[in-house]
Amino acid sequence: MLPCAEGDRRYTFDSDQPLVSVVIPAFNASTYIERTLRSALRQTYTGLEIIVVNDGSTDHTAKLVEQMAMLDSRIRLLSTSNRGVAAARNTGIEESSGQFVAFLDADDLWHRTKIEKQVNALNPLSSRWAAVYALHHIINEDDEIVLPGSSDVARGYIYARHLTFKYVGNGSGLLVRRNVALEIGGFDSSYAAAGIGGCEDLDFELKIAARYFIEVVPEALVGYRKHPGSMSSNHLQMGKSALEVVRRSLAANPQLPQYAVRSAMDATHKYAFWEFRQSQRTYFSLVAMQSIFRTDPIFMVLLVLQKGLRRLRHCLGCGMTAAKVEDPRRMNRSKFGDQIAASVLDQSKATPRLRRRLTRLAEVDASLNQQLVPSERNLTRRRVER
Repeated sequence: MLPCAEGDRRYTFDSDQPLVSVVIPAFNASTYIERTLRSALRQTYTGLEIIVVNDGSTDHTAKLVEQMAMLDSRIRLLSTSNRGVAAARNTGIEESSGQFVAFLDADDLWHRTKIEKQVNALNPLSSRWAAVYALHHIINEDDEIVLPGSSDVARGYIYARHLTFKYVGNGSGLLVRRNVALEIGGFDSSYAAAGIGGCEDLDFELKIAARYFIEVVPEALVGYRKHPGSMSSNHLQMGKSALEVVRRSLAANPQLPQYAVRSAMDATHKYAFWEFRQSQRTYFSLVAMQSIFRTDPIFMVLLVLQKGLRRLRHCLGCGMTAAKVEDPRRMNRSKFGDQIAASVLDQSKATPRLRRRLTRLAEVDASLNQQLVPSERNLTRRRVER
């Protein structure tokens, strides 16, 4: 039985189940926090403690959490000064009691089977498997699915591939062994201090991937909400953050072959370019374009051709005609959670170029893993000798 205050509703769960600590960083999250908490509370896996870290909110976030905590003893509220999402997550990790820690942003949603499927996937594996992620749908303010997330998946030792493909995709998809989260130092709060917060979750994932195996549940079990007030809506900051995260990771892992380094920087510059473009910052967009052109000139040529084609269609009046047609995706939107959409990468649809890149990066990962195993054996031997 989970500890709770007198008068609270009590929950029991199978003592053989490992406890999962759900860490929810929340800053001025009153619009969505109740929906987010309900998605955590209705998990089919009941062995949970839910730690909400109120990161200096000035709205009604704390009050709403307190009201829900009175109805469910699994919720615990911690309040701190505003220090950023990384520091808030670290506070939750330090205060947690579970064998596993799962992170949930205060505006995202989980499918009710998310934790159960992740624990069932990770718990039987050896300690070399440190974490498990699930895929996601992108949702709007009304919990409607507006876009599918990426369907790319990989499992095992995936560091080189993760640098390029960034499989997890958001901060609410990962479940990790608590001891590993502490071992790698938690989340890095220096990004927020430098004014480039936003990709701390990617930094955390890469640190895990460089040393451990990662499992995947290839189903869209996370509703990743995009809205004007979200951190991801600061496109300039997100682009800068991604570039710095990958730069630091490459510096910390000099053993990575140059092919994997180039692949990682090419993919990250493309991500940053789209972010800078959405932020309407011409200078940063041009800098990213120069970097991309050196590694992938075909991409830039196709980009220019596509832009020219759009302008031509607009001049011919096709754009006006298309604007009158109702987007069928808007007419058939479903609420997140109404169904589970299994989403596994269909390799048959991948381009030959993509398949070649995946193959080469998988070979890099296999080589890095072989290098990692002897060092782990030596470390284990030294511990035994002591």
